[in-house]
Amino acid sequence: MRALKVAIATVGRFHVLDLARELDRLGHEVSFWCAMTTGQTSRYGLPSRAHRGLLPWLLPMVAAQRYGGNRLAAASSRMLLAATDGLIARRLGPCDVFIGMSGLSVESARKARAAYGAKVFIERGSRHIRSQKRILDDLRSSLAADTVPDSDVVRELAGYALADRVVVPSAHAKQSFVDEGFPDSQLFCNPYGVDLTLFLPTPAPLERPPTILFVGAWSYRKGVDLLVDAWRRLEGVQLMHVGRVGDAVLPNEPGFRHVEPVAQHLLANYYAQAHVFVLASREEGLSLVQAQALACGVPVVCTDRTGGEDLQRQLDDPSWVTVVPSGDAGALAHGIRAMLAVAMKQRGQRDLLGLGRTRFSWSAYGERYALELERVVGGGT
Repeated sequence: MRALKVAIATVGRFHVLDLARELDRLGHEVSFWCAMTTGQTSRYGLPSRAHRGLLPWLLPMVAAQRYGGNRLAAASSRMLLAATDGLIARRLGPCDVFIGMSGLSVESARKARAAYGAKVFIERGSRHIRSQKRILDDLRSSLAADTVPDSDVVRELAGYALADRVVVPSAHAKQSFVDEGFPDSQLFCNPYGVDLTLFLPTPAPLERPPTILFVGAWSYRKGVDLLVDAWRRLEGVQLMHVGRVGDAVLPNEPGFRHVEPVAQHLLANYYAQAHVFVLASREEGLSLVQAQALACGVPVVCTDRTGGEDLQRQLDDPSWVTVVPSGDAGALAHGIRAMLAVAMKQRGQRDLLGLGRTRFSWSAYGERYALELERVVGGGT
């Protein structure tokens, strides 16, 4: 495989920092454009030679997004995307491949193609923007849920139109693009990896009552209202949440425990306390926390719009993941009850990945990606 010049455009870390590290490891010449410091990216293993920092120019908008309150944060986020895109477009050097986050990469993607003949890969972590907006708009009609602004739709569609490949992490996300008329031949499905050094098999929590865990934003998009409905149907089961509180209200009753967001390296401590991990999302591409739970030996119950099916296909024993229809609290409760009956019998170190553990690694993810890059740049279809 020949070395390629690869430019990656993002604001924050996301999964593309892991991608950048893995492509660098494989010998490609990577330029990682971001609003992060070298110290921040190096903590995740990215060599300083690959870092292209934009933070000095973007700092006021980054600060407003993080500390300015909900309304200012939303406006600053849109300004930040446009400003980052423009900065990268002006500073971008020769590249064979341009990989840009969707919603961000428009001017920069055009520059890469027009100036350098680069192939354009657009990273979309969720369903097609129109599909996502319909789902969230329907939800907003009955609940006070967040949705997708029209301006976001415009930027997303502009990025898709420039792409030689739109990269998605799951089969259901890919199907949403096909349903919108996007050519199947221009879609690349590559499930995310997980840091297997942080998420190791954990001992079964024998001294705890039946415990289910959810990690992520407490929001309607994540289906937390359905999760609580399902949990209330399960007698004697505890529900633990780790993450920020979004647009939904936390339950206030015995058996529920909320933990504010923790650093990634501490998450394994919470997986170790759970018998089953549950994700009731109404839509998201592929939630990384599911792979983290499996790597820690915790069985997963999830909806068909979480990417859980893609992880299930990678397991030697797919029964450790139960997939139920999204929006159905009864089916979710049934799935949790059945999985708890099995999970409560686990003893000793819980290792669900077994000999297939490396399939879940970021290195395997990067190798799959590199093969696709070579195929596209080499003139494949």
